Amino acid sequence: MATAKKSTAAAPAKKAAAKPAAKPAAKKAAAPAPAKAAAATKAPAAKKAAAAPARKPNAAFMKEMTPSDTLAAVVGAKPLPRTEVTKKVWDYIKEQNLQDPANRRMINADDKLKAVFGGKGQVSMFEMTKLISDHLK
Repeated sequence: MATAKKSTAAAPAKKAAAKPAAKPAAKKAAAPAPAKAAAATKAPAAKKAAAAPARKPNAAFMKEMTPSDTLAAVVGAKPLPRTEVTKKVWDYIKEQNLQDPANRRMINADDKLKAVFGGKGQVSMFEMTKLISDHLK
């Protein structure tokens, strides 16, 4: 029985000694690699950001367009870029609480927007931009 206890006691001691020795070695080897990789990826990103010129706005979006009379009732009569027209229409929709509460992608038209939407009572927000572009010259 004495030999059985020695062999049982010796086996766990070997396993316990082997596990801690393996983990620190793996941590030491893994720790420098991410630091080097992070430093290597930061340097080119910084160079790209510094070398890239500032982005210019697209001239087609910034071109001022005159809204039709029906659209002018919502956004005003002065010429505006397409982006500003869309922002003003959304401001009007939110101010009048015209988004469908069940499906927020749908817009319920009031009398002014019905004229812009071609008589439709409800349109999706994606269809809305298409319908608005028909009213810009």
